[in-house]
Amino acid sequence: MIDPRRLRVLRALAEHGTVTAAAHALYLSPSAASQQLAALEAEVGHLLLERRGRSVRLTPAGAVLATHATKIAAQLEEAEADMASCSAGLAGEVAIAAFASAITEVVAPAVAALRDRAPQVRIRVKDAEGRASQRLLIDGAVDIAVSVEQWDTPGQSREQLLREPLYGEPFDVVLPSDHPLADAPEVGLADLRNDPWITPWPGNPVHDVVMRACEEVGFQPRVECLADDSRAVCALVSAGAGVALVPRSALHGIAIGGAATRPVGGFRPQRRVYTAVRSGSEQHPLLRLVLRELQDRAAALGS
Repeated sequence: MIDPRRLRVLRALAEHGTVTAAAHALYLSPSAASQQLAALEAEVGHLLLERRGRSVRLTPAGAVLATHATKIAAQLEEAEADMASCSAGLAGEVAIAAFASAITEVVAPAVAALRDRAPQVRIRVKDAEGRASQRLLIDGAVDIAVSVEQWDTPGQSREQLLREPLYGEPFDVVLPSDHPLADAPEVGLADLRNDPWITPWPGNPVHDVVMRACEEVGFQPRVECLADDSRAVCALVSAGAGVALVPRSALHGIAIGGAATRPVGGFRPQRRVYTAVRSGSEQHPLLRLVLRELQDRAAALGS
């Protein structure tokens, strides 16, 4: 009989690439993770890892078993959801990972609404940008991730997660107040091809949207400043360091005294935000309750 706890360690190794990283994700010591993997090899009677100095990689048998481990994890999630559905009432804890503006616009209002509707449900929230929320979800550290669509999401992550669209939002151009286009009704991205740009760091989904939007209209932006925080981006624009594209919701509540915001003319980039849960857990009554509330809050954004 294969111990599913050991399969979890193998799956983490396949995801993270090293025993140390897998152990860290599962809150184990590296020696404990190594012991679990050795015991798993003994259980299945196959060599699962090739050890090369300090690094390891999966053997063909290890890769096959890691694929089964992903399917088994989804089945266990589904079993837990079914058991939870059999219990009376809704009570418990749900952890959500989301990026900052989604927390402000959707998650926090959902938390407030649930405190009235379902006071026995406790919501924990973790601020996580880019792929960090998906990683927390896959590793079991949270139950729901609110993320921005990315073009290069790894295939294995796609198989482990079930995604649902949450909302889409436009970007606005942010310009120094003395920019020649600061008073224009709208600003086409191509008109900013000669300006210095301020963007988030590569790996941030907003950076991907900005780069692709500029490429769509025929140029590659000259990025001179990098900042993930929208307030920092707007402060740099106000200081005259360059121009930027910022998601509209991220501009809410930001004082941009030395800058002007304008709608994008012509090709209008948009970021698409979705919720994700681990495959198999989507019928858990607590998750369904929270996901419904997030959808309701997102729908209210356009009203």
